[in-house]
Parts: sequence; structure tokens; C-alpha cells
Amino acid sequence: MPPGFTIRHATEADRWEIAELIYISINHWYQIHGRGQLFQGGPHVADVFFEAYESLDPGCCVVAECNNSKRIMGSCFYHPRPLHVSLGIMAVHPNHWGSGTGKKLLDWIIDFSQQEEKPLRLTQSAINLDSFSLYNKAGFVPRQAYQDMFIEVPESGVGVTSGGDACVRDGRLEDVQQLAALEKRVSGITREQDYKFMIENELGYWGFSVYECSESGELLGFLGSCAHPGCTMIGPGVSDNESVAESLLIHRLNAFAGKMAVFLVPVDAESLVQRLYSIGARNCELHFAQVLGDCQPYDGINMPTFMPETG
Repeated sequence: MPPGFTIRHATEADRWEIAELIYISINHWYQIHGRGQLFQGGPHVADVFFEAYESLDPGCCVVAECNNSKRIMGSCFYHPRPLHVSLGIMAVHPNHWGSGTGKKLLDWIIDFSQQEEKPLRLTQSAINLDSFSLYNKAGFVPRQAYQDMFIEVPESGVGVTSGGDACVRDGRLEDVQQLAALEKRVSGITREQDYKFMIENELGYWGFSVYECSESGELLGFLGSCAHPGCTMIGPGVSDNESVAESLLIHRLNAFAGKMAVFLVPVDAESLVQRLYSIGARNCELHFAQVLGDCQPYDGINMPTFMPETG
């Protein structure tokens, strides 16, 4: 009979085992599906998740510990926010796929969100049908589809401009209240601690830009980015419209000069998607924003990411 396991909160002592678990689990899934390694450079690069999430949400990670070996079979991060709970990266060691570990971790997070009386949100691969089925059977509903796009940014930058370039600037702590109101209107959620976390950038690999209307001074969009070797992604962000999203994205892409950047764009943002194709963006995957519970329809452009994660 397979060994049982215990769900418990992660500790600092679990840090490097969780990094290795994430590295092995995700790379193995991509490799057996003919897509190569997602993470490069060794398991230590996947420590970005524990490092960032423990700084942002201390103590918000649960693990499944094997009762026999005391090794970690699976892990899942979660992020409580004022109006929702976000389910962060979940990983199960390939040796324990099919053991029910992922379901038990998910059940724990669902129970937590229900106790909080808040909807649970996530961003999930549309091509990993095993994980899609896990979430779908639990009651999650896809609310938005995204194209995962990437660009190898030249050393000189993307070489294009947008009509709103002059409106884009670095985010400031005094913007936080406006940012919360903007995201509440566009996506129905707020996460002030995430904005502060990225703006303060104490870990040294975050970027954060806002779009300020030159006439009214109103903030019409924001977009973050992570430049850690284990997660070179642009997002999260929301924008009033596709034009604002384009200006913010071009600005953040130029911060990745000489590197590859990955970002998620709503599939129905037609003009934005075509503009990105025109500057060399290509598709690498599809994702869904999924919600268990109430969900306000998006009123603008929502660009999620996996760090910090919110669908």
C-alpha cells in the first residue's frame, strides 16, 4: 500500500526541498510532453518562489509530507487578499503523481478560502489537462483565456514606440490607493501589498510601471515584472484599454534588453495581440484564469502572471 502523507505548513527548513520539487515536477511535465525544460540552471533557480512568496506572504505555503520518508511529496502556495484568495504555484513530485497529493493540497486551500468566505482564483495551463481536470472537478470555472507570448528582446530594446510612451513612469508608493481602485474596477479585486512589494523592490528583481493620464493625472494602468533567472515574466497588470496596455508592455519589455521575456495577453485583446506579433512576439502556451466562487467580468485588460499570482 502506498505511504500516507500529512498536510502541514512549510517552514524555512523546507525551502530548498521545495525549490528542488518545483524544478523537478514542472520540468518533468514539460519534458515528457516534448516541450523541453521550462527551468534552466539547476534547482536553486526555483527558490525564487519560496524567497518571494515568503517575503510577500510569510507562512502561506502548505506541503504534503510522506509519513514514511518524511520527504515532501507536494507543495502549494496561497495568497490571502482583501476580496479573494489566490492559489499560487502547486507542484507534486513525479514519483507521487496519481497519489491524490495534489487534490489534498487543493482541498486544504479551498477549505481555507471558504473559511475566509472569499472566492479562490488561479492562473492555470490550458494544455495540462490533468491539472485542468483537477481544478474543474473542484468547481473552478475558466473566466478568461490568455496567450502566453514571448520575445527575445534585442540589446537595443524592442525598437518601437507607442502613442502613450510619455505617460508611462515608475510606480510610487503614493500610487497604491489609486492602483487598488483601478484593479477593483477592472478585475474586481485589490492587492495593495503586492503593489507595495513590487514598488519597494527589496529583493532587487522587480519592476513596476504605471500609466498616468497627462490631462487628468488619473492612473489608467499598471504593469509589474520579475527579472529573476528563475522567472523572467512581465505582469501582473491591469489597464483601462488595449492602448494603455501596449504602452506599459513596451516600456517593461525595454527593461529586458538582451533577455527573453514572457507575458500573458487576453486572447480577445485583438489589436494588442496583433501589435505584439508585429514586433516579433510568439506564442508558447495558453492559460486560463479560473475562479471558484463569485467573479466580476473583466472591464478592461487583465494581464496575470505567476509572481505574484492572481487570475
